[in-house]
Formats: sequence, C-alpha cells, structure tokens
Amino acid sequence: MWDSIKWLIPTIKVPTWQDGIVAIGILIVGFALIRWIIRPLIMKCAKQLDKRNHPVMSDMAKNIYPSLRNALIFSLFIIALSLLVEVWLFDNVKLRMLINSFYVFFAFKALYDILGFYLENPERFETGKDQDILTPFFLRISKVLVMGIAMFSIASLWNFNLNGFLTAIGLTGVALAFGIRDTLAHIFGGMSVVLDKPFQIGDWVMTGDEKIDGTIEDINLRSTLIQTSDKGLVYVPNSYLVNRPIYNLSKRTQRKVEHYLFVSNDNSEESIIQFLEMLREQIALHPKTLKNIIHVAVDELRPSAYRILIRYFVKTNDSEEMLQVRQDILFVAQHYCKEYEIQLVEPNQAQFVWNDTSS
Repeated sequence: MWDSIKWLIPTIKVPTWQDGIVAIGILIVGFALIRWIIRPLIMKCAKQLDKRNHPVMSDMAKNIYPSLRNALIFSLFIIALSLLVEVWLFDNVKLRMLINSFYVFFAFKALYDILGFYLENPERFETGKDQDILTPFFLRISKVLVMGIAMFSIASLWNFNLNGFLTAIGLTGVALAFGIRDTLAHIFGGMSVVLDKPFQIGDWVMTGDEKIDGTIEDINLRSTLIQTSDKGLVYVPNSYLVNRPIYNLSKRTQRKVEHYLFVSNDNSEESIIQFLEMLREQIALHPKTLKNIIHVAVDELRPSAYRILIRYFVKTNDSEEMLQVRQDILFVAQHYCKEYEIQLVEPNQAQFVWNDTSS
C-alpha cells in the first residue's frame, strides 16, 4: 500500500503504531483547541465588537469562523499525516499546489459566506438611507465576482494557461450576447435603477401608466419584486421600469385633494360667491391643510349648472389621514350648502350634459 504512493512522496516511511498514536493525539488536541479555545475567543471578540457599535466587524468575525475552522482542521490532518509518514508534506513540491489550492478556496469561501450573510440581512450593513437598495444588488454581483476570482486564482496556482481560456470565453460571450439580449437589457436596467436610485426597498411606487402600483420588496439583477396592494407579488423586468416614468409615492410630503361640486344655475350668483368664500375660509382653517394653495372657484359653465372646483393640499403622505381631511371638507361643504340654500345637481342628469356636436 505504502509503496504505491512513493511516486508522490518518494521519502515516505512505513508508519509504526507509535506514529499512529501521535497522529491521533495531534488531531484530538487540535480539535479540542478549535472547539474550546479558538471558537469561544472569536465569538467573544465578535460580541465585544457588537457592543462597541462595530456590527460589520462583528458579523465578519462570526462568518469567517466556519471557513477558518475548516482550514485549521485541514491543516491538522496534513500535520498528522506528515508525522505519520515522517515527511513534512507542506514542503512536498507535488502536494504544495494542492494544499495551497485548498487554502485559497477556504479564504474565498469565507468572503463568500460574508457576502451571503449580508445578502440575507442587508440591514446589518446599513451606512446610509440609500444603502438598502444598493447593498442587495452589489452583493449579488460581488458573489459572482468572488467565485470567478477564486476559480482563476486556483487555476493560476496550477500554472494553467488562462490566455486561451479567456479568448474562448470572450468569443463565447459575444455569441451569447446576441442570444440573451433581453436578459442583458434587464441586467443593465437593474444597474440603472441602482445608479439613479429612483426608489429603495420599502418604497411605494407607481408607473406612469398606473399598471404597476405597490411596495418594493427586492431588487435583483434581472427584475424587481413589487408587492401590490392586494398582497400579490409581481416580478417586474428592470428594463420595463427604466423605460417608464416612475412615481415614488413614499417621497411625497403632501397630498393633493381635488373634487367637484355641481350646483344648479338657479342659485343666485351672490349665494354661490358667499358659499365659495366660506368654504375657502374653512379649508384654510383646517390644521392639516396647506395655506398657500387653496382653489375654490367656478371653473366651468354647463347648460343647467355650474361646476365648482375644490383643490387644496394636505400636509401628509398617509392616505387614511388625507381621506379624513377630505371627509371633513365635504361635510363642511354640505353644511354651507344648506346654510346658503345651494341646490346641488347630479352631473349625469340629461338636462345637465353638454349637447356639443362640434368636431
């Protein structure tokens, strides 16, 4: 058995039972050190960093530990095997590339785990109010880059000729680009969303055509996940979003309220003017309305009625609060209609509709 691997380790010696006991002892002591000293020490450091308001460093320490543990266990096996065959395997030319490849893998695996953790918990990586749109997007790209760099790094250790490989990838990429034009458009659309930052996760948005209306749940490379008002989930291609006007309704600081009253033209002009003035005054007195823009006026004349425009702004972005203000104003309008004996009419009455046959 041992003779069959002399091509790999020429100076190998047949181990004795004493060598086996030493090797097993090394493994037991190493596992004990990892389990009872190294792990508690790293977790304690992570806890202290978290207490000192360094959450990123704390998360990195916690997520590096699995790969560090695997690297230490791998090293223990190499050391134990070296003692067993009485050859220091780290100096073996033929094994050095394999051993170094494992260490490179563990290093990139640690970085990959950190990125994966923040992809699942982007709020732990917050450094600004716009971070939660940028973090998930760039973390996904970073994970792909880490895998690619790891692969090329390991290949370079084995003296693999990357020139031909990169040339082949370039030619293949050109061919694939024509076949996945739509997917590339969605990806570049996602990059445009990230760079322009028209919205972030949690924002309430609506497209200009009003076909999409909901809350941003996630932003991926290809699509954006939106939860609609009926709790449905819609995957919207990024290219669709960047080619349409997007209204970020969460960024509004005020809401416009606009409605109409239709009053009969049998009402006297004096009573209508008094009604308009009192209604405008009451809108201005409401604590939730803005005082600089209030429109209450007759804006259209019809065969049997006047149309009265009522327009004002409410200092809120909350739909329920806006509707409450609207309700208050409508009740006030009803009160003054009774006080000034203003006769309201239905806009769909036959005598009320324009008979306009002009082209």
